Amino acid sequence: MGISTRFISAEKSIGAFPAHDVKSCAGVLVVISFFCIAACTRQPLYSDPVLKGSVVSVHISGLRDSVPQFYSYHALGHTVSFFIIKIDGRVLSFLDACMKCHPKKRGFRFDSGSVICKACDERFPVSEIEKGFGSCYPIKLEGQVHGEEYHIPAPVLEDIAKKYFS
Repeated sequence: MGISTRFISAEKSIGAFPAHDVKSCAGVLVVISFFCIAACTRQPLYSDPVLKGSVVSVHISGLRDSVPQFYSYHALGHTVSFFIIKIDGRVLSFLDACMKCHPKKRGFRFDSGSVICKACDERFPVSEIEKGFGSCYPIKLEGQVHGEEYHIPAPVLEDIAKKYFS
């Protein structure tokens, strides 16, 4: 079958569909595209940390070196996402937001030893994450190790909710 024969055969197949079926398919594709775009522009939700009194607590016994664990804390009607990471034996915490791109609420992803901004694709090796070069870098978050847990004061996350996530 030559190319022109295949084209004519395909044209006949397309012509066999009633116009309302084509419009219905187009409408479904538009709706699916809208939901995909909306889902990709929102910051993802992660596991909830535990609230113990006035501190947000996360178990760190299973924390692997240089691999962030992401969490979402709900404060004042907003979701504050953050990650905890162990670097050279120290445990640190950062917002899942950066100074420049936080209005987009996309956060970071982890790949091959780096955290990458989902909004501008800026890459930061985890070994240099706390240096904070430029304007797109994870925002350092106050926290402390207490035994097998990492504690972040809940009022700190509530202030952040007002400043960055409202």
